[in-house]
Amino acid sequence: MPPTRRRTRLVATLTAAVLAPLATVSLSGAAQQAPQQEPQQARGQAAQQARGGAGLRAEITWTKHGIPHIEARNVTSLGFGSGYAATEMTACTLFDTLVTGRGERSRWFGPEARYDDQVTLDATNLQVDTLVTDLRDRKVVETLLADDERGPGREARALVKGYVAGVNEWVRENDVRDAACRGAAYVRPDVTTLDLWYGVYLANLLASTGVFVPQIADAAPPGPGDPGLPSLPVRAADVDRDALLTALGRDPEAPFGSNATAAGSAATSTGRGMLLGNPHFPWRGRYHFTQQHLTIPGRYDVAGASLVGSPAVNIGFNKDVAWSHTVSTAYRFTPYEYLTLGPSTYLTDTGPQPIERREVEVEVLGEDGRVSTVTEDLYRTAEGYVVDSPDTLMPWGAASVWAIRDANAEHLRTIDTFFDMGRAAGVRDLLRRQDAGAGIPWVNTTAADRDGRVLYADHSVVPNVPDALAQQCMTPVGRVLEQVAGLPGLDGTRASSSCAWGSDADAQRPGIFGPENLPSVVRRDWVMNANDSYWLPNDEVRLEGYAAIIGCERCERTMRTRVVSAYVADRLAAGRKETPRSFRGHQHENRVMAAEVMRADGALDDVCAQTGETEACAALSAWDGRSDKGSRGVHLFEEFVTRLPTVPLDLVETVWRTPFDPEEPLSTPRDLDTDNPQVVEAMQAAIDAVRDAGIAFDARWGSLQVAGDRGARPYGLGGGTGDALGNANALASRDVVDNADRYRPITYGSSHIQAISYRGRRGVDARTILTYGQSEDPRSPFSRDQTRLFSREKWVRFAWTDARIRKDRIRRQVITR
Repeated sequence: MPPTRRRTRLVATLTAAVLAPLATVSLSGAAQQAPQQEPQQARGQAAQQARGGAGLRAEITWTKHGIPHIEARNVTSLGFGSGYAATEMTACTLFDTLVTGRGERSRWFGPEARYDDQVTLDATNLQVDTLVTDLRDRKVVETLLADDERGPGREARALVKGYVAGVNEWVRENDVRDAACRGAAYVRPDVTTLDLWYGVYLANLLASTGVFVPQIADAAPPGPGDPGLPSLPVRAADVDRDALLTALGRDPEAPFGSNATAAGSAATSTGRGMLLGNPHFPWRGRYHFTQQHLTIPGRYDVAGASLVGSPAVNIGFNKDVAWSHTVSTAYRFTPYEYLTLGPSTYLTDTGPQPIERREVEVEVLGEDGRVSTVTEDLYRTAEGYVVDSPDTLMPWGAASVWAIRDANAEHLRTIDTFFDMGRAAGVRDLLRRQDAGAGIPWVNTTAADRDGRVLYADHSVVPNVPDALAQQCMTPVGRVLEQVAGLPGLDGTRASSSCAWGSDADAQRPGIFGPENLPSVVRRDWVMNANDSYWLPNDEVRLEGYAAIIGCERCERTMRTRVVSAYVADRLAAGRKETPRSFRGHQHENRVMAAEVMRADGALDDVCAQTGETEACAALSAWDGRSDKGSRGVHLFEEFVTRLPTVPLDLVETVWRTPFDPEEPLSTPRDLDTDNPQVVEAMQAAIDAVRDAGIAFDARWGSLQVAGDRGARPYGLGGGTGDALGNANALASRDVVDNADRYRPITYGSSHIQAISYRGRRGVDARTILTYGQSEDPRSPFSRDQTRLFSREKWVRFAWTDARIRKDRIRRQVITR
């Protein structure tokens, strides 16, 4: 790292090359082109607040691969060390997140540049700033901070306070060297706790308000020439389901997902719990992970991974329990449709009400480099922001208007929940702490403990909309939404009375489901989730009777769910239990479940033979059926499956002869329909695509699928497309920066993978891999070292014990304030 200034004392050092400040990927707009003048608004008070909190001290021991082990005497100092370490590894992304939470993207990067968080939000900087500025004008986070029920507790506040102090201390003492934000005027030591809380709040909205940012920012009343009732489908069968799901942030071709499997005492050789978790997240930007280990001696000890800007471990383990998360199918919001009287009045059961028009002022960077102010507007009803979203069947028309109520917009309990989970003594205690915090925003939890119990739960934040309420309150268009996408569109006219969200006596706060109305199961064999609904956590368990807004029951599983479900089940069926080695080995099996199903009885070869393409068919027939680096023919199968026809809701015929049967959910559908001409056409199109790309039909997969992130060497990678093909090691190519000339450069998918096994007196056997590395600076030795290991299907033995930390230590530093 650069020469140390002011108050940090280094106890051990490495060469300057190893300790270089480690930052991030290129973000929206070139940071080096940002103007250097200060923002127009005063910063003095914010800077004074940021410097508060004297007497902080944390010890950071850096081990191999740039993993920080942070030890402190209290929660505030623990956050101090966490913030300091996170800034060293992710300074540019962290400050980009803070700029977003301040509503200043247009001011630094220009209003027309786009902000893509790689998950659900894709909008111009001006659209983002319009919404965020209004949130800040309305003092949404400040109000929650003052609310004992919906806001954070004492420890979460202390953790954030320390984290912010650590961010500021690092910036005061170091210079960012990464070109992504080197020299940028917004990277400065005046971060406030409020800045970070707004960053946390916006992350909560990822699967709800965050999906509709353009539709909120650009919503406008219908003009006098509006024809009246919008032309919308009146039947579910008339709706393009894939297009609707994509508009709702649930793109079937690019799902936001993960896998997690937990094996208990009845399924393991050790008689104790094991966890294999693999979240499929972006390899850069706001929603990527860094690893950390947080310790208050005698009081708190947890390790794992945290999203950028999170001082708490989000996915991890302690001495007693390990957990991972997968994105839940539950909705976090409900749309309300109101009848209108003219363009600015909506009807309620207490009479007409004006649609609130809100004006916000946003600073924007002009082409001449000068900053000016523009005024934007957006609209609200009593339930939330108005959306103008024809793609989701929710336009603002002459007869009605839609607004969304967002359950994750009504709390700030996320940090509390994750931090408290780190204290859990077992899976039941883990779930109890989740329920007490009620801040899990949009994920399921799969966990295993030392005593050999395993847990699956979707105890996330879900609007309290039981099926009975949905049925009595859906509007005609709202019912189509529910039939196609599982999202009930409710009657806004009765939103404050008979169609208001309910309350459960056991819920932490009104408006959300309590634990008794959320699905979970604790067992001693095994459980899993791969982003299908809660209904089928293993081959013997059926969780039924829950509200449809949480997810579907007795519905088809993806191929990825089927392959992850086979991990433990197949081994037990063969009379073998899971060992730590066999269990973590599932990560790199690279089975392709769709191929296993389609090859039954020679069906896949039959389809290919009908094309008359002998060379391609020979390669496909010789393929080993896996997506290993050395496998040949994977690309042919990938191209084939992605071209298979999608099926409208009212069409019975599919590509399968045996359709889905809820009594056989893990073995149906099956039997590829070799007589379906569309199936043969898909095969021919796949062969043509490979030929046109100039790629050999028998090319090695590792020569085609390579790391494609910023600064990445083209390491060959195993794995592949997730849901449709059934790859558990799911990888995807999105917004490629480097290696764009390759067939399939990877920037998304398998991320912070952990294989945790409890071993009795031997403690915790913790193996991890952060597929894109700890540091975002391409020049850092910790930037792609784990990518290289991931390519070789290797693991990092995580330094959990004091002895292992000493053995793997690279340097140690004490930071004080």
